[in-house]
Amino acid sequence: MSANIHPTAIIHEGAQVHPSVTVGPYSIIGPNVSIGAGTRIGPHCVIEGCTTIGVDNHIFQFASLGAQPQDKKYAGEQTQLVIGDRNTIREFCTFNTGTSQDSGVTRVGNDNWIMAYVHIAHDCVVGDQTILANNATLAGHVHVGDWVILGGLTGVHQFVKIGAHAMAGFASRVAQDVPPFMLIEGNPLAVRGFNIEGLRRRGFTPERLKAVKQMHRLLYRQGLTLEAAQQEIAALVPEMPEAHQDIALMQSFLDSSTRGIAR
Repeated sequence: MSANIHPTAIIHEGAQVHPSVTVGPYSIIGPNVSIGAGTRIGPHCVIEGCTTIGVDNHIFQFASLGAQPQDKKYAGEQTQLVIGDRNTIREFCTFNTGTSQDSGVTRVGNDNWIMAYVHIAHDCVVGDQTILANNATLAGHVHVGDWVILGGLTGVHQFVKIGAHAMAGFASRVAQDVPPFMLIEGNPLAVRGFNIEGLRRRGFTPERLKAVKQMHRLLYRQGLTLEAAQQEIAALVPEMPEAHQDIALMQSFLDSSTRGIAR
């Protein structure tokens, strides 16, 4: 046994654990688990199912990763949990594998900061550089874009999509899709503005911020129908060429929304 593995840890002989991985006391790692270099696993963790974990993650004590989905339709199919690189996963987090009703994979990207008691249900897709604060809860099939921030005690309804750079305040009830860049809060949910401070911190230029502000105005401040707002957003492209990728991101999100957007 590696010097990095505590003698009380139980690691199945079928698990693929890089020699540099650290495993704390009383943790259990199942036979279909793969863990990449430099990952640290605290005490009393359970990592099971068909779970792949990348490099340089830090998983704190009492996390449960790769358990069967909490879905009554699940009938024992071999589904997966895939976690990327450099994620921080704090105490008592629970991530479940996917289901055959979706892609069969629950996926967490890279460089995410996932705080205590966060639940990521079956078939969720979480992007990169997100922050999920304490007790944030994702129901099944939720998609969370890059750089999203979810405040503590926020609950996200199944099949909801949250666009990149959006931010949800404390204890928000998210039951409809949230367009990129928006700042949401409350129960019932309301769009309070756009995430200007977060965008500034990420290096958005004044031109790009102006485009996001205009998209917010068209969606939420001018009384337009969603269809009319989308047409006006499309017309911004020649006016604001520096922000064409941000406008394209918004257009793609609105076109793919299935639950209707928070308005």
